[in-house]
Amino acid sequence: MEIRQVSSPAETRRFDTSELRAAYLIEQLFKSGEICMTYSHLDRTVVGGAMPDKVALPLKSSKQIGSPNFLDRRELGVFNIGGAGSVEVDGTHFELQNTDALYVPMSSVNVTFSSKDATDPARFYFISTPAHAAHPVRKITADDANLIKLGTQSDANVRELRQYIHPDVCTSCQLTMGMTLIADGSVWNTMPCHTHDRRTEVYLYFDMAEKTRVIHLMGEPQETRHLVVANQQAILSPGWSIHSGTGTGRYGFIWSMAGDNQDFDDMDFVAMEDLK
Repeated sequence: MEIRQVSSPAETRRFDTSELRAAYLIEQLFKSGEICMTYSHLDRTVVGGAMPDKVALPLKSSKQIGSPNFLDRRELGVFNIGGAGSVEVDGTHFELQNTDALYVPMSSVNVTFSSKDATDPARFYFISTPAHAAHPVRKITADDANLIKLGTQSDANVRELRQYIHPDVCTSCQLTMGMTLIADGSVWNTMPCHTHDRRTEVYLYFDMAEKTRVIHLMGEPQETRHLVVANQQAILSPGWSIHSGTGTGRYGFIWSMAGDNQDFDDMDFVAMEDLK
């Protein structure tokens, strides 16, 4: 499990490109037959990817988690962005097609990831955050999610946002997750941008062609920086940082948040004229 320490705004201002990427970009999430995980000290969020082939992959604890089982004091949100697969939670199988999600509560003991077809493996992207109570396990499809249509063509940001793990859809302790898909012909995922100092966010960019890139904007509003992001790479976004992006082609992203509240609209908007 890779460890990412917290970097302050003052440090980040002085980072070169390689240092910025090392602090905030997770480049490798999916390896055949493996579970890849990064432990971030931003709200103690674990970012992971499981890509099972012919053999199921169990979710195991480690020294960084500090408990016998991974979910003894954590909750888990899982999205499948690959071929058909299943997640088994304490003996119960949940079949997940592409864009299906699963909420797995605290105190779950045995969690395993499987692909239906090893030649078209599932790709399970997951986020885990500390939890204080056990809520019901829940499978959520795109049809179950709360759909919000946003943006205008004139602003090049037409998009559909679906809230999956969200108080209006699925009860959790602090974790919220959802998916946003950018319409063909649009490029921006949000602008004007915002911060929310009370919550950490993680972005997984996906649904991109091999040569497509997203220019992810981050940093303090008056000290912006950028990261060039490829398909199925993730961004760690601290509460003090803006998070916005524009793509060279079609893309989507899975967002997750953890922190003081689950209020999706708790944002501190930044005026365009204040960006530098």
